[in-house]
Amino acid sequence: MTTVAPAHEILFRVDLSKPWSQQQVLGHNRWHPDIPAAASVSPDTTFRMECKDWTDGQIKNNDSANDVRDVDLTIPHVLSGPIEVNGAEPGDVLVVDILDLGPFPGRDTEWGYTGIFAKTNGGGFLTDRFPDAHKAIWDLKGVYATSRHLPDVRFVGIPHPGLIGTAPSQDLLNKWNQREKDLVNTNPSRIPPLALLPEERNAVMGSLKGGDQQRAAREGARTVPPREHGGNCDIKNLTRGSRAYFPVYVRGAKLSMGDLHFSQGDGEITFCGAIEMAGFIDLHVDLIKGGVSKYKMTNPIFRSSPLEPRYTNFLVFEGISVDEQGKQHYMDAHIAYKNACMNAIEYLQTCGYTAEQAYMILGAAPVEGRVSGIVDIPNACCTVYLPTEIFQRDIEPMRYSVSRQTQVATAR
Repeated sequence: MTTVAPAHEILFRVDLSKPWSQQQVLGHNRWHPDIPAAASVSPDTTFRMECKDWTDGQIKNNDSANDVRDVDLTIPHVLSGPIEVNGAEPGDVLVVDILDLGPFPGRDTEWGYTGIFAKTNGGGFLTDRFPDAHKAIWDLKGVYATSRHLPDVRFVGIPHPGLIGTAPSQDLLNKWNQREKDLVNTNPSRIPPLALLPEERNAVMGSLKGGDQQRAAREGARTVPPREHGGNCDIKNLTRGSRAYFPVYVRGAKLSMGDLHFSQGDGEITFCGAIEMAGFIDLHVDLIKGGVSKYKMTNPIFRSSPLEPRYTNFLVFEGISVDEQGKQHYMDAHIAYKNACMNAIEYLQTCGYTAEQAYMILGAAPVEGRVSGIVDIPNACCTVYLPTEIFQRDIEPMRYSVSRQTQVATAR
């Protein structure tokens, strides 16, 4: 494996040739307060973390989506950490500055992927419209991403950690598991499920062993959703120059991260909708003693970075809260955003892209998603802002030119 010449101490190293359970220093893939720290730092410290891609290397750089179709979702997300911050106590706020991040340099590592997950295995925001698995591979060159599966698309990425957060307390963990179990029980046979409950199979719990490991694996919360501690928030603008404020629930805070993205559209709508990658992230940490009470925090707070692509021309697609059967819903932003996405996908098909290609573009490119109106009854209005400068063909209405159509990788 080729690594970046570090400017800071590497607190967590990964070997891309080995699965998560065989790493020299074990991370984790569940949330639990008892997972031991992999390293410790003092406040006002800068360090580097290395991360595998979120699936633990299950997705390959090829032209088949069989790996996306067959991915074992009991393994993700593989998280680097936890890192203990000396002096951190419950009720404090952990301040995390993102200094730098990116893919490992090298011909075999400067690539990423976007996947449409099968409805029977993960699904996605539009899984009823796109029930089958598809994949696009991206080449990452400096700040730019291009894909052999998505012609005439080239854009500047906004690299960010899709997943970063502190460890929950036992009480908070119990609340997560109970409320998600209650949700699943409302429709236990739904596909995809309403939530992913604790799963002992393939659980990696750091250096815990024996009975402690088994108990924590049975209790450990899955890493899929965002929660009060941060987690899988997928905030695309949390990039170099950003700052995150995380509530601390356990002694030492126990910060973990992973799921690095080279780029993402708001919503990461295909489920594996970002450009997923393995890579490194440089962080600086500090503490605000008693910050949770002082700032009345129930969820993390993020300060955005001054760095973002300079796209200024957008095609904006609107959606309202009327479903596909024509039924009116009251102020339903979920339905409205789905409709905005589908309207953009339908339009991009008139520009020479397949529906699957258009879906992946919305998931991976720096697309802005907004709740534009949430007050004018009965319709919520959501919008998707698609930057026209990312296309190397003209996609303006009545003026675009259709080039040869290619296909995304498809599971067979």
